Amino acid sequence: MPTSSPLVRVRLSDLVGYDGVQTDCYLRAVENLSGSLTRYNAVVIELGDEDRVLMRCGLESARMYFRTRGQNCGSNGFYKYRAGRALEDTDSSPPCMADVFRCMGKVARAALNAIARHLRLRSDAFNHLLDDNPLPANEASSSVLVASYLHMPLQKGKGAIGGGNITTNNESEKGLLTLISSDAAGLQVRDPNGRWYLADYGLRPAASYRAATDCTSTTANAGRSSLAFRLMPQSNAILDCSPIRTAGHVIPQSYVPISVSQFMDDLSADEDVPNSL
Repeated sequence: MPTSSPLVRVRLSDLVGYDGVQTDCYLRAVENLSGSLTRYNAVVIELGDEDRVLMRCGLESARMYFRTRGQNCGSNGFYKYRAGRALEDTDSSPPCMADVFRCMGKVARAALNAIARHLRLRSDAFNHLLDDNPLPANEASSSVLVASYLHMPLQKGKGAIGGGNITTNNESEKGLLTLISSDAAGLQVRDPNGRWYLADYGLRPAASYRAATDCTSTTANAGRSSLAFRLMPQSNAILDCSPIRTAGHVIPQSYVPISVSQFMDDLSADEDVPNSL
């Protein structure tokens, strides 16, 4: 049994871009983040005090939101939030979603910019794929924030906390980046060699909690609250590997420019095809 997560820790304050000459601290953060993603398909990004408080608020609010909406303490919950989406009168969301969306969006963009710099591109090389920030009036975000609560521990840590069907055992990444914050360990990630490992073992939980006073079950605390932010490109954006090829990286000739909407449709079609022996 491992005593801690194998993932590299990178401070957000070291990743955020700034005017002026790049420092050794920034270069180390970029290389550590990219190296961890290359080796493990994941990295731990440490937030500042104010952002940590906000994430704790979001997780505890999500837990209470799903507990109060459920008929009993064993209820699971799932809510998908998009910034700018018009809410119907009957629609309600967990508290803090707008603030959490802004916070996790900031972190995701900083990480994406660091990846671009690692690829020897401009740090804003992928920004044209993303929503404008802040969003224009009457426009919903492409990116999505998912708040979820699973009453029982996930089997082997694999669960749909990133925005997929809550009953699936695992899911494939379909966005540019996915950020996950939770109040209990149990998330497994598959590394580039196909090996599943417990990514958050030994990490300090993003929030602490206790059983609600009206829940007497001894398993009331067995659940897991999660906030997953999926950084998504706009559906009408064009994915083009030419700048990466120009930077000296080897890109297969079959990787031709393609719209995001077509790319996502092709991914869905591939998933619908049953595996053959």
